[in-house]
Amino acid sequence: MKKIGLIGGITPESTILYYQILNTLSANQLGKTHSAELIINSFDFGQISQLLTEGSWDLLDKKMADTATSLEGAGASCILICANTMHLCVDAVRKVVRIPVIHIAETTAKEIQKKGIQKVALLGTKYTMEKDFFKDILSAHSIETILPNAEERDEIHRIIYEELAQGEFKKSSKESYLKIIDRLILNGAEGIVLGCTEIPLLINQNDVSLPIFDTARIHAAAAFKFASE
Repeated sequence: MKKIGLIGGITPESTILYYQILNTLSANQLGKTHSAELIINSFDFGQISQLLTEGSWDLLDKKMADTATSLEGAGASCILICANTMHLCVDAVRKVVRIPVIHIAETTAKEIQKKGIQKVALLGTKYTMEKDFFKDILSAHSIETILPNAEERDEIHRIIYEELAQGEFKKSSKESYLKIIDRLILNGAEGIVLGCTEIPLLINQNDVSLPIFDTARIHAAAAFKFASE
């Protein structure tokens, strides 16, 4: 198996999830004694969060690009950015490395297409929901995106940053998410994209009547497949 490079720490909770998924895939497919070959370069999320708040995208691009270069130099065969939001920096990363940078939205779009679904609801940080980088890729795959309303987007974002990123999982927050999802289903959603790698820590397929697309799990599985070929 080739080594997978992870840009992590954004947040630590999601990086732990990627680590678990990749090692579980390795044990299931290669045998119980096996684990994934990973190189992890992990940020201080406090610094990243501050730069996001300030809108300092040039600095974020540089940090992400420098990290990708270090992973390639350490022997990674591909790179995963372990967060949906930070794929806003993916172009800067792809410019400085020769190895594949596997895109979370591209891999998710392919999974949605496999289900024959043409309209999905997207939940994530406000950056992911309100900027176009994820929606544009879905659109390029003939998938329409519907979003929570402004008040709902604020609440989804707040729960991600104030709770899930801190490892807090509240029943009331789960109920809020499910209420939002129910309204989006009534508005025509045929599937639900969990477009923040922390949301699956709170919501899973057993909670929702429609197909959900766990972007972290889809992303990690695509990297494992690449590294196993």
